[in-house]
Amino acid sequence: MKRTLPIIVISQFFCTSLWFAGNSIISDIARDHNLDQHFLAHITSAIQFGFIAGTLVFAIFTVSDRFSPSIVFFVSSILAGLFNLGITIDQIDSTEILLFRFLTGFFLAGIYPVGMKIAADYYQSGLGKSLGFLVGALVIGTAFPHLLKNFVAGFPWKYVLYSTTTLSVIGGLCVLFLVPDGPFRKSGNKIKLTAFLSGFKNPQFRSVSFGYFGHMWELYTFWAFVPVMLAAYNNYYGENLNISLLSFLIIASGGLACVLSGIISQKFGTKKIAAIALSASCLCCIISPLFLFAGSTSLFITFLFIWAFAVIADSPLFSTLVAQNAPDESRGTSLTIVNCIGFSITIISLQFISFLSDKIDARYIYMFLAIGPILGLFALLRKKR
Repeated sequence: MKRTLPIIVISQFFCTSLWFAGNSIISDIARDHNLDQHFLAHITSAIQFGFIAGTLVFAIFTVSDRFSPSIVFFVSSILAGLFNLGITIDQIDSTEILLFRFLTGFFLAGIYPVGMKIAADYYQSGLGKSLGFLVGALVIGTAFPHLLKNFVAGFPWKYVLYSTTTLSVIGGLCVLFLVPDGPFRKSGNKIKLTAFLSGFKNPQFRSVSFGYFGHMWELYTFWAFVPVMLAAYNNYYGENLNISLLSFLIIASGGLACVLSGIISQKFGTKKIAAIALSASCLCCIISPLFLFAGSTSLFITFLFIWAFAVIADSPLFSTLVAQNAPDESRGTSLTIVNCIGFSITIISLQFISFLSDKIDARYIYMFLAIGPILGLFALLRKKR
Protein backbone atom coordinates (compact mmCIF):
# COMPACT_ATOMS: atom_id res chain seq x y z
CA MET A 1 0.00 0.00 0.00
CA LYS A 2 2.80 2.43 0.87
CA ARG A 3 4.57 1.85 -2.43
CA THR A 4 1.42 2.22 -4.53
CA LEU A 5 1.25 6.01 -4.68
CA PRO A 6 4.95 6.47 -5.64
CA ILE A 7 4.51 3.90 -8.43
CA ILE A 8 1.38 5.61 -9.77
CA VAL A 9 3.10 9.01 -9.56
CA ILE A 10 6.23 7.86 -11.41
CA SER A 11 4.18 6.03 -14.04
CA GLN A 12 1.98 9.08 -14.55
CA PHE A 13 5.10 11.23 -15.01
CA PHE A 14 6.60 8.81 -17.55
CA CYS A 15 3.41 8.47 -19.60
CA THR A 16 2.36 12.12 -19.62
CA SER A 17 5.76 13.10 -21.01
CA LEU A 18 4.05 12.33 -24.34
CA TRP A 19 1.73 15.32 -23.94
CA PHE A 20 4.00 18.21 -24.94
CA ALA A 21 6.56 16.13 -26.86
CA GLY A 22 5.36 17.76 -30.07
CA ASN A 23 5.39 21.26 -28.58
CA SER A 24 9.00 21.00 -27.41
CA ILE A 25 10.23 20.33 -30.95
CA ILE A 26 7.71 22.48 -32.80
CA SER A 27 10.36 24.87 -34.16
CA ASP A 28 12.30 21.91 -35.65
CA ILE A 29 9.14 20.38 -37.13
CA ALA A 30 8.05 23.75 -38.54
CA ARG A 31 11.48 24.31 -40.08
CA ASP A 32 11.68 20.85 -41.68
CA HIS A 33 8.12 20.93 -43.01
CA ASN A 34 7.77 24.66 -43.84
CA LEU A 35 4.88 25.24 -41.42
CA ASP A 36 3.49 28.64 -40.37
CA GLN A 37 3.63 30.39 -36.99
CA HIS A 38 0.15 29.20 -35.98
CA PHE A 39 1.12 25.51 -36.11
CA LEU A 40 1.93 25.60 -32.36
CA ALA A 41 -1.74 26.21 -31.61
CA HIS A 42 -2.78 23.54 -34.14
CA ILE A 43 -0.46 20.82 -32.82
CA THR A 44 -1.48 21.57 -29.23
CA SER A 45 -5.16 21.62 -30.17
CA ALA A 46 -4.77 18.30 -32.01
CA ILE A 47 -3.58 16.43 -28.94
CA GLN A 48 -6.16 18.19 -26.78
CA PHE A 49 -8.90 17.27 -29.25
CA GLY A 50 -7.67 13.67 -29.27
CA PHE A 51 -7.81 13.64 -25.46
CA ILE A 52 -11.35 15.04 -25.59
CA ALA A 53 -12.49 12.37 -28.06
CA GLY A 54 -10.81 9.68 -25.96
CA THR A 55 -12.33 10.84 -22.69
CA LEU A 56 -15.77 11.04 -24.32
CA VAL A 57 -15.51 7.46 -25.62
CA PHE A 58 -14.09 6.19 -22.30
CA ALA A 59 -16.86 8.00 -20.39
CA ILE A 60 -19.80 6.89 -22.57
CA PHE A 61 -18.69 3.27 -22.44
CA THR A 62 -17.66 3.55 -18.73
CA VAL A 63 -14.35 1.88 -19.61
CA SER A 64 -12.44 2.59 -16.39
CA ASP A 65 -15.39 1.47 -14.24
CA ARG A 66 -16.16 -1.73 -16.18
CA PHE A 67 -12.60 -2.94 -16.75
CA SER A 68 -9.50 -3.11 -14.58
CA PRO A 69 -8.10 0.47 -14.46
CA SER A 70 -4.54 -0.91 -14.33
CA ILE A 71 -5.02 -2.82 -17.59
CA VAL A 72 -6.69 0.19 -19.22
CA PHE A 73 -3.73 2.34 -18.14
CA PHE A 74 -1.20 -0.17 -19.54
CA VAL A 75 -2.89 -0.65 -22.93
CA SER A 76 -3.32 3.11 -23.31
CA SER A 77 0.34 3.78 -22.47
CA ILE A 78 1.50 1.40 -25.22
CA LEU A 79 -0.83 2.76 -27.90
CA ALA A 80 -0.19 6.42 -27.00
CA GLY A 81 3.56 5.75 -27.15
CA LEU A 82 3.31 4.10 -30.58
CA PHE A 83 1.31 6.97 -32.08
CA ASN A 84 3.79 9.41 -30.53
CA LEU A 85 6.43 7.80 -32.76
CA GLY A 86 4.25 8.41 -35.81
CA ILE A 87 5.61 11.87 -36.51
CA THR A 88 9.15 10.46 -36.89
CA ILE A 89 8.10 8.90 -40.22
CA ASP A 90 10.02 10.35 -43.14
CA GLN A 91 8.17 12.54 -45.65
CA ILE A 92 5.22 13.05 -43.29
CA ASP A 93 2.96 16.04 -44.01
CA SER A 94 1.28 18.48 -41.66
CA THR A 95 -2.09 16.69 -41.75
CA GLU A 96 -0.48 13.39 -40.75
CA ILE A 97 1.44 15.09 -37.94
CA LEU A 98 -1.83 16.43 -36.54
CA LEU A 99 -3.48 13.00 -36.93
CA PHE A 100 -0.74 11.28 -34.94
CA ARG A 101 -0.93 13.92 -32.20
CA PHE A 102 -4.71 13.42 -32.12
CA LEU A 103 -4.30 9.65 -31.67
CA THR A 104 -1.67 10.16 -28.97
CA GLY A 105 -4.11 12.42 -27.14
CA PHE A 106 -6.92 9.89 -27.58
CA PHE A 107 -5.05 7.26 -25.59
CA LEU A 108 -3.78 9.74 -23.01
CA ALA A 109 -7.45 9.61 -21.95
CA GLY A 110 -6.66 6.14 -20.63
CA ILE A 111 -3.72 7.46 -18.63
CA TYR A 112 -4.38 10.77 -16.84
CA PRO A 113 -8.00 10.36 -15.61
CA VAL A 114 -7.53 6.61 -15.16
CA GLY A 115 -4.46 7.29 -13.00
CA MET A 116 -6.65 9.52 -10.81
CA LYS A 117 -9.28 6.77 -10.71
CA ILE A 118 -6.65 4.26 -9.51
CA ALA A 119 -5.52 6.68 -6.80
CA ALA A 120 -9.15 7.26 -5.71
CA ASP A 121 -9.61 3.47 -5.46
CA TYR A 122 -6.69 3.32 -3.00
CA TYR A 123 -6.95 6.55 -1.01
CA GLN A 124 -10.39 7.68 0.09
CA SER A 125 -9.03 9.59 3.08
CA GLY A 126 -6.31 12.08 2.19
CA LEU A 127 -7.33 11.99 -1.48
CA GLY A 128 -6.39 15.66 -1.98
CA LYS A 129 -2.83 14.99 -0.87
CA SER A 130 -2.60 11.89 -3.09
CA LEU A 131 -3.93 13.71 -6.15
CA GLY A 132 -1.55 16.58 -5.39
CA PHE A 133 1.35 14.22 -6.01
CA LEU A 134 -0.40 12.70 -9.03
CA VAL A 135 -1.17 15.99 -10.78
CA GLY A 136 2.32 17.17 -9.86
CA ALA A 137 3.63 14.19 -11.83
CA LEU A 138 1.47 15.26 -14.79
CA VAL A 139 2.93 18.78 -14.61
CA ILE A 140 6.53 17.59 -14.59
CA GLY A 141 5.75 15.02 -17.29
CA THR A 142 4.21 17.75 -19.43
CA ALA A 143 7.28 19.95 -18.98
CA PHE A 144 9.83 17.13 -19.38
CA PRO A 145 10.06 17.17 -23.23
CA HIS A 146 11.38 20.75 -23.00
CA LEU A 147 14.21 19.47 -20.80
CA LEU A 148 14.83 16.57 -23.16
CA LYS A 149 15.04 19.06 -26.03
CA ASN A 150 17.70 20.94 -24.09
CA PHE A 151 19.69 17.74 -23.46
CA VAL A 152 19.56 16.45 -27.04
CA ALA A 153 20.47 19.78 -28.61
CA GLY A 154 22.74 18.92 -31.50
CA PHE A 155 21.02 15.56 -32.04
CA PRO A 156 18.02 14.93 -34.32
CA TRP A 157 14.75 16.16 -32.80
CA LYS A 158 13.30 12.66 -33.19
CA TYR A 159 15.29 11.60 -30.11
CA VAL A 160 12.75 13.47 -27.97
CA LEU A 161 10.00 11.24 -29.37
CA TYR A 162 12.04 8.05 -28.96
CA SER A 163 12.71 8.92 -25.34
CA THR A 164 9.13 9.84 -24.40
CA THR A 165 7.71 6.70 -26.02
CA THR A 166 10.19 4.55 -24.08
CA LEU A 167 9.16 6.26 -20.83
CA SER A 168 5.47 5.68 -21.62
CA VAL A 169 6.00 1.95 -22.12
CA ILE A 170 7.95 1.69 -18.85
CA GLY A 171 5.21 3.59 -16.99
CA GLY A 172 2.50 1.30 -18.34
CA LEU A 173 4.43 -1.83 -17.39
CA CYS A 174 4.96 -0.52 -13.83
CA VAL A 175 1.21 -0.03 -13.32
CA LEU A 176 0.33 -3.38 -14.91
CA PHE A 177 2.67 -5.45 -12.74
CA LEU A 178 2.93 -3.41 -9.53
CA VAL A 179 -0.47 -1.74 -9.02
CA PRO A 180 -3.43 -4.15 -8.78
CA ASP A 181 -6.98 -2.83 -8.57
CA GLY A 182 -7.56 -0.79 -5.39
CA PRO A 183 -9.53 -1.95 -2.32
CA PHE A 184 -12.19 0.76 -2.77
CA ARG A 185 -12.89 0.01 -6.42
CA LYS A 186 -16.56 -0.56 -7.27
CA SER A 187 -16.99 -2.20 -10.64
CA GLY A 188 -19.78 -1.28 -13.03
CA ASN A 189 -20.66 -4.40 -15.02
CA LYS A 190 -23.05 -2.96 -17.57
CA ILE A 191 -22.75 -0.23 -20.18
CA LYS A 192 -24.87 2.74 -19.13
CA LEU A 193 -24.71 5.29 -21.90
CA THR A 194 -25.97 8.07 -19.62
CA ALA A 195 -23.85 7.19 -16.57
CA PHE A 196 -21.36 9.97 -17.36
CA LEU A 197 -24.13 12.54 -16.82
CA SER A 198 -25.30 11.26 -13.43
CA GLY A 199 -22.84 13.34 -11.41
CA PHE A 200 -24.22 16.61 -12.79
CA LYS A 201 -27.50 16.01 -10.93
CA ASN A 202 -25.61 16.91 -7.75
CA PRO A 203 -25.37 20.73 -7.27
CA GLN A 204 -22.02 20.40 -5.47
CA PHE A 205 -20.63 18.30 -8.32
CA ARG A 206 -21.78 20.94 -10.83
CA SER A 207 -20.25 23.74 -8.78
CA VAL A 208 -16.77 22.22 -8.50
CA SER A 209 -16.88 21.02 -12.12
CA PHE A 210 -17.56 24.53 -13.41
CA GLY A 211 -14.77 25.83 -11.19
CA TYR A 212 -12.48 23.30 -12.86
CA PHE A 213 -13.66 24.38 -16.32
CA GLY A 214 -12.67 27.98 -15.57
CA HIS A 215 -9.25 26.79 -14.41
CA MET A 216 -8.76 24.83 -17.66
CA TRP A 217 -9.44 27.91 -19.84
CA GLU A 218 -6.17 29.34 -18.55
CA LEU A 219 -3.93 26.34 -17.80
CA TYR A 220 -2.93 24.70 -21.08
CA THR A 221 -2.85 27.93 -23.04
CA PHE A 222 -0.42 29.36 -20.50
CA TRP A 223 1.74 26.23 -20.72
CA ALA A 224 1.68 26.23 -24.54
CA PHE A 225 2.67 29.90 -24.73
CA VAL A 226 5.46 29.92 -22.12
CA PRO A 227 8.09 29.29 -24.85
CA VAL A 228 6.40 31.98 -26.97
CA MET A 229 6.64 34.50 -24.11
CA LEU A 230 10.33 33.68 -23.63
CA ALA A 231 11.07 33.92 -27.36
CA ALA A 232 9.22 37.25 -27.56
CA TYR A 233 11.31 38.59 -24.67
CA ASN A 234 14.50 37.46 -26.40
CA ASN A 235 13.48 39.22 -29.60
CA TYR A 236 12.35 42.40 -27.85
CA TYR A 237 15.46 42.89 -25.71
CA GLY A 238 18.04 40.96 -27.75
CA GLU A 239 18.52 38.53 -24.86
CA ASN A 240 19.70 34.94 -25.21
CA LEU A 241 17.51 33.14 -22.67
CA ASN A 242 17.62 29.32 -22.90
CA ILE A 243 14.01 28.80 -23.98
CA SER A 244 13.91 24.98 -23.68
CA LEU A 245 15.49 24.86 -20.22
CA LEU A 246 13.49 27.78 -18.84
CA SER A 247 10.24 26.40 -20.28
CA PHE A 248 10.87 23.15 -18.44
CA LEU A 249 11.77 24.84 -15.15
CA ILE A 250 8.82 27.26 -15.26
CA ILE A 251 6.17 24.66 -16.14
CA ALA A 252 7.66 21.94 -13.91
CA SER A 253 7.71 24.27 -10.89
CA GLY A 254 3.94 23.82 -10.85
CA GLY A 255 4.52 20.23 -9.74
CA LEU A 256 5.67 21.53 -6.36
CA ALA A 257 2.59 23.76 -6.22
CA CYS A 258 0.35 20.71 -6.64
CA VAL A 259 2.07 18.85 -3.81
CA LEU A 260 1.96 21.86 -1.47
CA SER A 261 -1.69 22.70 -2.22
CA GLY A 262 -2.66 19.08 -1.60
CA ILE A 263 -0.90 19.09 1.78
CA ILE A 264 -2.22 22.52 2.82
CA SER A 265 -5.77 21.57 1.84
CA GLN A 266 -5.68 18.84 4.50
CA LYS A 267 -5.64 21.55 7.16
CA PHE A 268 -7.55 24.47 5.63
CA GLY A 269 -10.05 22.76 3.34
CA THR A 270 -9.90 21.69 -0.29
CA LYS A 271 -12.47 24.14 -1.66
CA LYS A 272 -10.98 27.13 0.18
CA ILE A 273 -7.43 26.52 -1.09
CA ALA A 274 -8.74 25.87 -4.63
CA ALA A 275 -10.52 29.25 -4.60
CA ILE A 276 -7.40 31.04 -3.32
CA ALA A 277 -5.20 29.45 -6.02
CA LEU A 278 -7.72 30.25 -8.76
CA SER A 279 -7.88 33.87 -7.55
CA ALA A 280 -4.07 34.11 -7.62
CA SER A 281 -3.81 32.83 -11.20
CA CYS A 282 -6.61 35.20 -12.24
CA LEU A 283 -4.61 38.09 -10.79
CA CYS A 284 -1.53 36.96 -12.76
CA CYS A 285 -3.53 37.12 -16.00
CA ILE A 286 -4.77 40.62 -15.24
CA ILE A 287 -1.39 42.07 -14.28
CA SER A 288 0.61 40.20 -16.95
CA PRO A 289 1.15 43.34 -19.13
CA LEU A 290 3.20 44.87 -16.32
CA PHE A 291 5.75 42.04 -16.37
CA LEU A 292 5.91 40.35 -19.79
CA PHE A 293 8.06 43.09 -21.27
CA ALA A 294 9.59 44.37 -18.05
CA GLY A 295 13.08 45.79 -18.49
CA SER A 296 14.35 43.54 -15.70
CA THR A 297 14.95 39.97 -16.89
CA SER A 298 14.90 38.64 -13.33
CA LEU A 299 11.52 40.30 -12.70
CA PHE A 300 10.13 38.81 -15.91
CA ILE A 301 11.35 35.28 -15.09
CA THR A 302 10.20 35.53 -11.46
CA PHE A 303 6.71 36.51 -12.59
CA LEU A 304 6.49 33.50 -14.93
CA PHE A 305 7.47 31.20 -12.06
CA ILE A 306 4.82 32.74 -9.80
CA TRP A 307 2.20 32.40 -12.54
CA ALA A 308 3.22 28.78 -13.22
CA PHE A 309 2.88 28.06 -9.50
CA ALA A 310 -0.58 29.65 -9.22
CA VAL A 311 -2.03 28.32 -12.48
CA ILE A 312 -1.83 24.64 -11.49
CA ALA A 313 -2.07 24.66 -7.68
CA ASP A 314 -5.86 24.25 -7.79
CA SER A 315 -5.88 21.38 -10.31
CA PRO A 316 -5.52 18.43 -7.87
CA LEU A 317 -7.97 20.12 -5.53
CA PHE A 318 -10.66 20.37 -8.22
CA SER A 319 -10.04 16.71 -9.15
CA THR A 320 -10.42 15.82 -5.48
CA LEU A 321 -13.68 17.76 -5.20
CA VAL A 322 -15.02 16.13 -8.37
CA ALA A 323 -14.08 12.63 -7.12
CA GLN A 324 -15.59 13.26 -3.68
CA ASN A 325 -18.90 14.51 -5.11
CA ALA A 326 -19.23 11.90 -7.87
CA PRO A 327 -21.43 8.79 -7.54
CA ASP A 328 -19.37 5.86 -6.17
CA GLU A 329 -20.31 3.48 -8.96
CA SER A 330 -19.31 5.93 -11.72
CA ARG A 331 -16.43 7.85 -10.13
CA GLY A 332 -14.01 6.99 -12.94
CA THR A 333 -16.54 7.95 -15.58
CA SER A 334 -17.35 11.24 -13.80
CA LEU A 335 -13.67 12.17 -13.59
CA THR A 336 -13.30 11.31 -17.27
CA ILE A 337 -16.24 13.38 -18.54
CA VAL A 338 -15.20 16.40 -16.48
CA ASN A 339 -11.73 16.06 -18.03
CA CYS A 340 -13.37 15.79 -21.46
CA ILE A 341 -15.29 19.05 -21.07
CA GLY A 342 -12.33 20.82 -19.44
CA PHE A 343 -9.97 19.93 -22.27
CA SER A 344 -12.57 20.97 -24.85
CA ILE A 345 -12.40 24.41 -23.30
CA THR A 346 -8.60 24.45 -23.70
CA ILE A 347 -8.93 24.19 -27.48
CA ILE A 348 -11.19 27.26 -27.61
CA SER A 349 -8.76 29.15 -25.40
CA LEU A 350 -5.69 28.11 -27.43
CA GLN A 351 -7.23 29.08 -30.75
CA PHE A 352 -8.60 32.33 -29.31
CA ILE A 353 -5.22 33.47 -27.97
CA SER A 354 -3.50 32.34 -31.18
CA PHE A 355 -6.03 34.41 -33.19
CA LEU A 356 -5.34 37.46 -31.02
CA SER A 357 -1.56 37.06 -31.20
CA ASP A 358 -1.21 39.02 -34.44
CA LYS A 359 -4.22 41.27 -33.90
CA ILE A 360 -3.38 43.17 -30.70
CA ASP A 361 -0.31 44.15 -28.70
CA ALA A 362 1.40 41.01 -27.35
CA ARG A 363 1.53 42.55 -23.87
CA TYR A 364 -2.23 42.42 -23.50
CA ILE A 365 -3.38 39.13 -25.06
CA TYR A 366 -2.87 37.02 -21.92
CA MET A 367 -5.24 39.22 -19.94
CA PHE A 368 -8.02 37.36 -21.76
CA LEU A 369 -7.03 34.20 -19.90
CA ALA A 370 -8.63 35.78 -16.81
CA ILE A 371 -12.08 35.08 -18.30
CA GLY A 372 -11.93 31.44 -17.18
CA PRO A 373 -10.84 31.97 -13.56
CA ILE A 374 -13.43 34.74 -13.09
CA LEU A 375 -16.28 32.48 -14.26
CA GLY A 376 -14.82 29.55 -12.35
CA LEU A 377 -14.74 31.52 -9.10
CA PHE A 378 -18.32 32.63 -9.63
CA ALA A 379 -19.45 28.99 -10.02
CA LEU A 380 -17.34 27.78 -7.10
CA LEU A 381 -18.33 30.43 -4.58
CA ARG A 382 -21.91 31.20 -5.61
CA LYS A 383 -24.33 30.65 -2.73
CA LYS A 384 -26.83 27.86 -3.31
CA ARG A 385 -30.52 28.54 -2.67
